[in-house]
Amino acid sequence: LTTIAHIIARTTSSHYAAIKAVSSGVGEIRKIAADAAERLRYYQQSSIIFVDEIHRFNKSQQDVLLPYVEDGTLILIGATTENPLYEMNNALLSRMKLYVMEALNTDSLRRIVEKALADPERGLGKHNISIDEQSMAMIVQAAQGDARTALNILDTLHNSYSSKNGSLRITPELLEKVTGRLILKYDRSGDYHYDTISAFIKSIRGSDPDAALFWLAVMLEGGEDPKFIARRLIVHAAEDIGLADPYALTLAASAARALEFVGMPEARIPLAEATIYLAAAPKSNSSKMAIDKAINTVQNTPRIIVPPHIADSSHSQSASLGKGKGYKYPHDYGGYVKQEYLPQEIKGITLYEPGKNGYEQNIRDFLQKIKNSHPHK
Repeated sequence: LTTIAHIIARTTSSHYAAIKAVSSGVGEIRKIAADAAERLRYYQQSSIIFVDEIHRFNKSQQDVLLPYVEDGTLILIGATTENPLYEMNNALLSRMKLYVMEALNTDSLRRIVEKALADPERGLGKHNISIDEQSMAMIVQAAQGDARTALNILDTLHNSYSSKNGSLRITPELLEKVTGRLILKYDRSGDYHYDTISAFIKSIRGSDPDAALFWLAVMLEGGEDPKFIARRLIVHAAEDIGLADPYALTLAASAARALEFVGMPEARIPLAEATIYLAAAPKSNSSKMAIDKAINTVQNTPRIIVPPHIADSSHSQSASLGKGKGYKYPHDYGGYVKQEYLPQEIKGITLYEPGKNGYEQNIRDFLQKIKNSHPHK
């Protein structure tokens, strides 16, 4: 991004100033803005300020930039590894255009490595360095879309293993010494964390066990807290599978218990078992829809009174208040008897609508059966 900012400045003949958000303060911003105002007034030259890791600016620092960006004193270019929608002030963000810099694909990384090995001026072309196809693939994989990482690997190989005349044959064995075990780029508190757990849950909800297992592995390899994963499995089992397969919640809770009991890495297996089961289970969100509808009903019902016939009648004087009078004990009627359980204000409301998948079809059939039954006298 620094290179892109330099190119923009050179192409537009603008003055260029760069600062790091972690080490710069309000005073430095104001000085750069004052100098920029003078250049604009006397030389009609625009000024670009490049702020690296701009998300590390606090609110007051971002507020200082705002008027200079608004009046054109400064053209702001910021770089961040975090989601700016969450990390930057709306006022400043609304005056900027967002560009997402995606990781380089395999072909692009290969071309960069090949050019670095061939360029005698800015690369290693003046040295006799060879690389086979397997080694090239290993560098591309280790770089994970980052050209700087790929070039650093080449530089380390050259500095550490080249012969006295500068020749080097890059092999998988040498690369293993340099790269070691692949460390997945994963920020447990950043945007990628939320994107990955979203992909995990949506893969389970979409009944794709292969995708769900892949995203589970991404989180585990990235150092995600396995307890966080277990909690999400429990929530998902109730929210998106629910009564279509009531055992899903039991299995998810068991996986969480297994995690506490045996720990990692062994607990990866019960976590995978729960993931596969949830992804392959029939789906229903009727429980979530029902409780949300019930809560909304409560919030919009101004006066809630428990019907007297189902109120507590355990006290010896309850009858004098009319509590329990007229209550029909279902077991005296074979397990079910029709009577009203809701307050008069919302009598007849339907909150739970059973789905048609899995076990919930049995629930639907049962509720339909008792609905159509004749009331007992």
